[in-house]
Amino acid sequence: MTVTVGVNDLPGIPEGAAVTIGTFDGVHLGHRALIARTTSEARARGIAAAAVTWDRHPLMTLRPEAAPRLLASKERKLELLQETGLDHVAVIEFTESFSQWSPERFVEDVLVQGLSARAVFVGEGWRFGHKRAGDVDLLTKLGEESGFTAEAVDLAGASGDVVSSTRIREAVAAGRIEDAAALLGRRFDIDGEVVHGDDRGASLGFPTANLELDPRLAYPARGVYAARARVDGSWFTAATNVGVNPTFGGDPEITPVRIETFLVGFEGDLYGATLRVEFWARLRDEMKFASVDDLIAQMQRDVDATEKIVGA
Repeated sequence: MTVTVGVNDLPGIPEGAAVTIGTFDGVHLGHRALIARTTSEARARGIAAAAVTWDRHPLMTLRPEAAPRLLASKERKLELLQETGLDHVAVIEFTESFSQWSPERFVEDVLVQGLSARAVFVGEGWRFGHKRAGDVDLLTKLGEESGFTAEAVDLAGASGDVVSSTRIREAVAAGRIEDAAALLGRRFDIDGEVVHGDDRGASLGFPTANLELDPRLAYPARGVYAARARVDGSWFTAATNVGVNPTFGGDPEITPVRIETFLVGFEGDLYGATLRVEFWARLRDEMKFASVDDLIAQMQRDVDATEKIVGA
């Protein structure tokens, strides 16, 4: 899969392309259905399969105060898109200037000149252009004039409703990690750099890796989770706490949330490493313990429960 960034670097695909368009945050089941329709059409026609996406959530430009937390970083989104079989991904910089483009300019500059579109697939209800002036009917009309077909794809597919990034964010924020996985078609994960914490875990017999959280990314509700963690290509069973350490004075009202994960069987220094934490199940709420011994006993039970769910 090739990736270009910016309108000026669009490849002008010689053989033409079947193109899908979207934010693709999380690359969930609905997105995958849309991409699968696109790649199927591309293979049938002997043309390239391409996706157009943005370098940020559009609301980060249009209404920053309303921008949601993302289900995946830019790097993770491209990794997930690569798994779908696309030949090309065009990442467009969603700047203030770009947001002013008319639907007609978007079609001409991106789809026709930039990607040589022969077929375009979008989700039901998709809107585009300045002030969301364009819809599927306009896309179809412009396609007839420019030599491509347009089709809206139904993204319904899980739990009796349309699969959406909004539904998944709500599930993650509520700690319903299994629900999020069902909508994503994979387990929810977070990538982060391991940074120095309080080194308290080691003194308790459970040395933890502390992840630096990107404030733009979604993370699960406070609690303890059965998880896996990947470092340098190897996976480890990982009992993971998302929270503020109330036993040691953390206050949910003012203390920043941290992700701390204990990798079963890992020995070594993780500082500075990039860790992927993949959440499997929520074990319990984060709680304040009466004593350190009570906390240690519960941590052992959490590790035991994690090993039963994920495997030792």
